[in-house]
Amino acid sequence: MKLIVGLGNPGKEYENTRHNIGFMMLDKYLSKKNIRDNWNLKFNGLYLETILFGEKVLFLKPQSFMNLSGEVVSKFVNYFKIDIGDILIISDDLDLNIGNFKLRDRGSSGGHNGLKNIENNLGSNEYKRLKIGINNDKNVDTKDYVLGKINKETLKKYDEIFLMLCNVIDDYFEISFNDLMNKYNQKNR
Repeated sequence: MKLIVGLGNPGKEYENTRHNIGFMMLDKYLSKKNIRDNWNLKFNGLYLETILFGEKVLFLKPQSFMNLSGEVVSKFVNYFKIDIGDILIISDDLDLNIGNFKLRDRGSSGGHNGLKNIENNLGSNEYKRLKIGINNDKNVDTKDYVLGKINKETLKKYDEIFLMLCNVIDDYFEISFNDLMNKYNQKNR
């Protein structure tokens, strides 16, 4: 069983904010796959269970706010007995430009509080990640920036990026993660 987690913050006030890229990507992927929004609530997380490419998959949106995402993720991992190697976390990344993304098979949180909390709660940084660039505006406080709304023009760019990332997620089920990174990772453009 695979667990694909989109990180974000719950509530209307956080819709279309930079920190909610993970939620937005999950929604786009499920919509493209024509998987209905039959979300269930468990352990303070919205989850959807389905079969893709012959494998059982859980999609998860933690509802505990970004900084406590790990508490929700670890409860799902323990309850469904998911191997850490079968977890893919989708999050925003300040160090990547808009239009860029990076796949990583392990590593540090890079200062991302959601990833930091996941690492602390799982006791491991060996989970896989799909990091989506949100750029960084050094003139704005980081907290205000990540919680800031994405403008319409940039939302259109993300729609295009998300369509490409749907292919990445499809390939996640079909090829090794090492091959996935080799196929898609590139330097910031």
